[in-house]
Amino acid sequence: MLARAAAGVLAAAALFLSGAWGAFALAFRFPGIRAARLAAASVWALGCAALWAAWFGWRAWWALPGLLASFAALFAWWATIRPRNDRVWADDVARLLDGEVEGSRVVLHNVRDFAWRSDDDYDVRWDTREYHLDHLAGVDAILSYWSGKAIAHAMLSFGFDDGRHVVFSVEIRRKRGEAFSEIGGFFRQFELILIAADERDIVRVRSNVRGEDDYLFPLRMPREAMRSLFLSYVDAANELARTPRFYNTVTSNCTTIVYRMAKRIDGALPFDLRLLLTGYLPEYLGDNGTLDPRFSVDEWRRLGRITERARATRPQDDFSAAIRVGIPPAHSPPSGDSTA
Repeated sequence: MLARAAAGVLAAAALFLSGAWGAFALAFRFPGIRAARLAAASVWALGCAALWAAWFGWRAWWALPGLLASFAALFAWWATIRPRNDRVWADDVARLLDGEVEGSRVVLHNVRDFAWRSDDDYDVRWDTREYHLDHLAGVDAILSYWSGKAIAHAMLSFGFDDGRHVVFSVEIRRKRGEAFSEIGGFFRQFELILIAADERDIVRVRSNVRGEDDYLFPLRMPREAMRSLFLSYVDAANELARTPRFYNTVTSNCTTIVYRMAKRIDGALPFDLRLLLTGYLPEYLGDNGTLDPRFSVDEWRRLGRITERARATRPQDDFSAAIRVGIPPAHSPPSGDSTA
């Protein structure tokens, strides 16, 4: 009796969660305007409730086949939703990054260099840039906090010995007029895009225009690891240009993509909840030796808070140099060290 009761509870929970998932999927992805999507989600929820009541309350024989048929139809529809690269995109995600590699020379096409005055007022500029990996000088993690202490957007900035920096950022690819939704990120609402941009674009828009709180953490990496990580971004960009993918709030976000790339360099890199709660990524980096141990994580946070320095810059200033004032460069580990 206990086993049957437990099985019944588990079945009911599974049906409830599946029904709730279906309602959210329809609310976000059913074709049509918002009212049509909400209507479809409501019809689904009421239909599931009626079939559950018929099965559990009245023991109607047709209720379970009806539920199974409904879920089969829902999943068949869900399987037809495919990511695309040919929508009408917002200006800042309109172009796909791609790269060409010849030895240590890398040419990146569609590097973003917008001049932002507000979220709706900006100068559009996309460039082709050439980089030489023999001149890589450092890698910095940049975290932009936009929703409390636990949630931040993570970016990696690669610096070269001529003072240039290029930032790689995994982001949602919004359609024109579309706003970000954490819940929608679970339900194929957004495609995934990899942006390469100047710091004065992609960092400054967050600190100076959107009012986010930004931190820079120099990473302790051997040159070979820097080079491999840079090339993994180029590979990922080219793959996205060929085969579009959906963004997912948990499984394909700004930090999990970086983790997968870094794991190609250091296969022993452990998975951790802090890769999802991105605001605590510095603690993860500190525990894995990627932050220079000369300073504690708290001290690196204090030294690396760039928000005020970023907001004090003018358009003609050297933004990258200005935000690094007072931040000591990381001491790189010896060549061959697997720290990444």
